[in-house]
Amino acid sequence: MNAWWHEVWATLQAEFADIDDAAQLTRVTVRLLMAAVLGAILGFEREHKGKAAGVRTHMLVAMGAALFVMVPQLSGAEADAMSRVVQGVIAGIGFLGAGTILKNQEGDEGHVKGLTTAAGLWMTAAIGVAAGLGREGTAVLSTLLALGVFSVMPWIVKRFEKDHDHL
Repeated sequence: MNAWWHEVWATLQAEFADIDDAAQLTRVTVRLLMAAVLGAILGFEREHKGKAAGVRTHMLVAMGAALFVMVPQLSGAEADAMSRVVQGVIAGIGFLGAGTILKNQEGDEGHVKGLTTAAGLWMTAAIGVAAGLGREGTAVLSTLLALGVFSVMPWIVKRFEKDHDHL
């Protein structure tokens, strides 16, 4: 019976052997935390404005995208395989984003709602991919730019519309 438990223990150790040293643990932790934090930043902004996809959704999208690219990369996948993984993430997020878009009929013209939310989720996935691939600087810069689009652009658009109305 002792040999049986030894075999079970050895099998369990082998199952968790993908993180085999401190460097690997640090790499996985930093990339996933980076994706989570950056997703949370964008999600907080969207939730603060009362949009459908908030903090948890953006965090999960960013972490999921990071995990989808990180696992094959750390397993030694070749560039062509990584390309297919990224393509799959992009397509999958497209389906998620499509679920956030609604078209309402207001008068004679249709009004589309949720397009910015869908685009934001797509951007959040791209940020997660960057973090998952170890491109943390790119992920942070992209998050700041996206935050600018979400926060500053509505103010700029209103300002130009206000100036246009006075003409």
